[in-house]
Amino acid sequence: MALLIGVGRNGGAGLKVTEATHAYGVQWDVTNSSPSVTRIGNLGLHATLPVQVQMRGCVLMDNGKVNYYLKPDDWTKKADGTAANLDGTDGQVMVRIPTFYWKFETDGNVRRIMISEFPISGYTQVPGMFISAFEAALDRTNSKLASVVNTAAQFRGGNNNADWDEAVNTLLGRPATVISRTNFRTYARNRGLGWQMYFYLAHKVLWWLFVVEHGTRNSQAEVNGSLTAEGYRQGGLGSGVTTAGSTEWSNFSSYYPFIACGASNTLGNFTGEVSVEVTDFGGTGVNRTFTVPRYRGIENPFGHVWKNTDGINIKIQADGAGGESQVWTSDDPSDWNDSDYVGYTNRGLLPRANGYMSQAVFGDGGEFVPKVASGGSTTYFCDYFYTSLPDTGESLRTLLLGGTAISGSHAGFVCSASSYSPSYSNAAFGSRLCFLGA
Repeated sequence: MALLIGVGRNGGAGLKVTEATHAYGVQWDVTNSSPSVTRIGNLGLHATLPVQVQMRGCVLMDNGKVNYYLKPDDWTKKADGTAANLDGTDGQVMVRIPTFYWKFETDGNVRRIMISEFPISGYTQVPGMFISAFEAALDRTNSKLASVVNTAAQFRGGNNNADWDEAVNTLLGRPATVISRTNFRTYARNRGLGWQMYFYLAHKVLWWLFVVEHGTRNSQAEVNGSLTAEGYRQGGLGSGVTTAGSTEWSNFSSYYPFIACGASNTLGNFTGEVSVEVTDFGGTGVNRTFTVPRYRGIENPFGHVWKNTDGINIKIQADGAGGESQVWTSDDPSDWNDSDYVGYTNRGLLPRANGYMSQAVFGDGGEFVPKVASGGSTTYFCDYFYTSLPDTGESLRTLLLGGTAISGSHAGFVCSASSYSPSYSNAAFGSRLCFLGA
């Protein structure tokens, strides 16, 4: 497969772009329980990671223009070294995902993903987008979803309870929850054309970029900042904010968020974890330390609070009304709704019972939702799937991602739940802010 491009990003007229020279990816055998994957393609690109390294923190204005990029290793500064402002005055704190190209293949028991920064025959373009660096806050004055570091009452998180403002369980500076998917969508779009709540394709992009980069499907593997002998990334993102006890979280803040947006900002554009001590979380005088994970500027890609997603509707039928749990997705925001499947594509079937994900639906679109749930916390995809069945008829469900602060080993990048309607809200249900178009 070859494609001639007149001028490439790397310069030079007539640059010959082929899969062998300009693509890299991973593969695995579905019968092998190890979460590790095998790197394939141009192995040199696994060291340089030309797609992933283009992910950059920035401050994005409501018109979709980048106000400025952030200094890679110090988000208190702009890329030029002058002071940055992350409180929303200059725009929303986002991570830019570049336009790139990917291909998914099924070859018997082997599943394969390849990515490239250049168009190659047989590859599909992934549109550039911006994903919020933080779990979404809400500008309550203007009813606009936000990605900011701001402890003003205007951006109070959780359920907007002002009574806790001066307490250790304050909701100031925390992400917003107790919002339905319907309202998350509205609040995101209130920011202007192109703005969306977190959506299925955005998470799919982050997930596969992580897998290709780190060579594992176990996102909760221990953080390992050292490179392999070949110069490849390794390890995972750690346990994340998933180790709280249910009773202590309930007593502390009634399951509302307790990690401040921007808690891991010392990592800048990079990947790792930051320890955060929460005063009195285990009771008076009992502090708890949590590790906040970050993937290339994206804070808490899993854990802390569930992330509600748009662009995916799950049709779950009762056993006597078809007996299927169907996955319907759309990458076109004009189709996204909470009532039907018009404009959506049926991608396959979900399991009918809870369990650890062992096989993904995958297909030619690389769907990361589970096809089979018979694994464990350290095998296959290592993440848990939750579902429930209606007694009669069928139910349209949203998809929640990542797990919560009490999910433990059930949590992870592709932990998911299909148990709730789009109108449902909860103290531990949040989302992210996105802008589609880069």
